[in-house]
Amino acid sequence: MNQTVAERSTAGWVHAARGAAALGAAMGIGRFAFTPILPMMTAGAGLTAEAGATLATANYVGYLAGALAATLSPRLANSPAVLRSSLVAVVVTLLAMPLSDNPIHWAVARLVAGFASALVFVTAVNLMTDRLRHHSPHLAGWGFGGVGVGIAASGFLVLLLPEGVGWRGAWWTVAVLAAVLAGGAWSRHRHPGHVAVATDRSPSPTPTTGRWFTALLVCYTLEGVGYIVAGTFLVAAIEQSSPGWLGKSAWIVVGLAAAPSAALWAWLSKRFSHPDLLTAALALQAAGIALPALAPGPVAALVGAILFGVTFIGVSTIALAAGAHLRVPRAVALLTAGYSVGQIVGPLLVAPLMHRGFHTVLLVGAGVVACAAATSVVLRVGYPKPEFD
Repeated sequence: MNQTVAERSTAGWVHAARGAAALGAAMGIGRFAFTPILPMMTAGAGLTAEAGATLATANYVGYLAGALAATLSPRLANSPAVLRSSLVAVVVTLLAMPLSDNPIHWAVARLVAGFASALVFVTAVNLMTDRLRHHSPHLAGWGFGGVGVGIAASGFLVLLLPEGVGWRGAWWTVAVLAAVLAGGAWSRHRHPGHVAVATDRSPSPTPTTGRWFTALLVCYTLEGVGYIVAGTFLVAAIEQSSPGWLGKSAWIVVGLAAAPSAALWAWLSKRFSHPDLLTAALALQAAGIALPALAPGPVAALVGAILFGVTFIGVSTIALAAGAHLRVPRAVALLTAGYSVGQIVGPLLVAPLMHRGFHTVLLVGAGVVACAAATSVVLRVGYPKPEFD
């Protein structure tokens, strides 16, 4: 009996590690390595601010398209083969970036990277959640933490690169790192075929459940708006008012704070309800985004980066867990699609305010996240308790 328990525990950690590797490669690097490399491309490749925004938008549009594809095809969203092919696509798009200095080439690469990243996210989360269904929630949390590991690792590598390497070398470096993580996520074991069928046959949500899920979807979409504003401009705002070393390291701080955060929030979910945790995480995130704008300086910058890192993956962990708890078919894909819409709206919302500076933009992002926190309060009214506490 002890051996069986030990084997089950080991298998759970293996599934969590593979999920973390997949999310680290596709999200932490495939999506977010662009943030620390962007200043290098601006200096070395003549990338303008407008072109940089276009590349970011292309990635967001691709991510939305991938999320919608997963929403329309439940079998696609639960396929190990799709997960593996999408990981390959992410690595290929990273390798493609330094092969040209044409903005159109870059935009296509970032578009495809966004599409593949969304498919990795949805399939990895679905497969990991199913495989860890009977394990402690903190295991899935460590899986989500792979995003933070990818962010921190790619940020460290870019920061440590010799000056002569340039932006092309930075892309080569993160591509190799993504390939290593993708290899760690690789599994040729067939996943039980009941997952896609179960998704197709999942009971339709009752009107009451649909009400809660609607509130959750609105909340998570608003989070997508505020989160992307902070993710895009937080580092730039910190660099304006803090020492150079802190500005360059802020994104690494975000990643290091994010890595263990999902496991922490998953552990807390055993003691507190999803609505309570979602409200708390969003309130902390709003404070973290606003802090560098309200109190410029190294201490506020460091605390803001930590609060943002501790909460942005945690919010995703809680929201997706709430969607699964409400038993809404294709909840992960639907919530990811809403989040993606928010990421496209965010830059458009703050674009007219850019002339006022990054601090004003951060305050707008914090306000939107605060609205998401207010929306999450609606979930507390009659929210169904978990079957097993």
